[in-house]
Amino acid sequence: MAGNTFGQLFRVTTFGESHGLALGAVVDGCPPGLELSESDLQGDLDRRKPGQSKYTTQRREDDQVRILSGVFEGKTTGTPIGLLIENEDQRSRDYTAIKDVFRPAHADYTYTKKYGFRDYRGGGRASARETSMRVAAAGIAKKYLREQFGTEIRGYLAQIGSLKAKKFDANEIEKNAFFCPDAELVREIEQLIDELREAGDSIGARIGLIVTNVPVGLGEPVFGKLDADLASAMIGINAVKGVEFGEGFSVVELRGSENRDEMDESGFVSNSAGGVLGGIASGQDITLSVALKPTSSIAKEGQTQNKSGDVTTVSTTGRHDPCVGLRATPIVEAMAALVLMDHCLRDRAQNAEVKR
Repeated sequence: MAGNTFGQLFRVTTFGESHGLALGAVVDGCPPGLELSESDLQGDLDRRKPGQSKYTTQRREDDQVRILSGVFEGKTTGTPIGLLIENEDQRSRDYTAIKDVFRPAHADYTYTKKYGFRDYRGGGRASARETSMRVAAAGIAKKYLREQFGTEIRGYLAQIGSLKAKKFDANEIEKNAFFCPDAELVREIEQLIDELREAGDSIGARIGLIVTNVPVGLGEPVFGKLDADLASAMIGINAVKGVEFGEGFSVVELRGSENRDEMDESGFVSNSAGGVLGGIASGQDITLSVALKPTSSIAKEGQTQNKSGDVTTVSTTGRHDPCVGLRATPIVEAMAALVLMDHCLRDRAQNAEVKR
């Protein structure tokens, strides 16, 4: 009802606010016997955390995750896994000036109308900081999927503003602050971010995702389609405004003879569908991308209303990402992992005896 829990069999409930004492999650439904330690989860949290370069928010958070329950002698017990990350670098005073006004394109207005008031410190529950717990929980799913099926989930920055990656070198993704697979584009991205900071503005981005070694058969034929659940998970990420699979929106320009994925004796010869057919995984790579809007909290002054309905202006100071897409790659990976983990358990429950 309250919308803080994700998944059916592999269920993740998160809690906490951007400037509260801590952020936490309860992960229920993890199979017992999986070797698990905090270090298994910390790697992706380090990739997501703020303050790692001058191109993202300068809020300094170690994002050290603690496992509070559900693990005994280094293995999951099958009981709920409690996770906690303490907030260490809150500067709530930065938000005092906007406590009575609505930042355009932010959740300030809708939160106030829904609940009657809001936690204005960093956006409260609407802050992208909440996604740290999704990333932590997904570390469990990633490890299970990798060990059971060899599944690998890799995200990357495909575009920022008008700058598009023209080359894809997987080895370059972790070598720069942007998760960009095109080394030649990195310097241009740096220049763009410097220009945005100077102007007090922000920019949007597109994150690509490739999932390899996907078990064939995941997903349901009508409700609970794999691509539908993945799309829902992606739209559930802060600032995401669009999702596409495979050829995506470009299919409107294709003929059926061009778009269909034909087969020969070795299997599929193309992957226009992005790895899902009829809502069910085909066993091919899942390919998708998400579009993220520009950061809503910017220094550039804009027109808005206050809580009394009076027209005013607002300028958001403090520490903010000039592009939320710069740290979104681990979050996109995380939501894909949570969906795939949930579907693996659902498929096992119904189709354990089906030979594939």
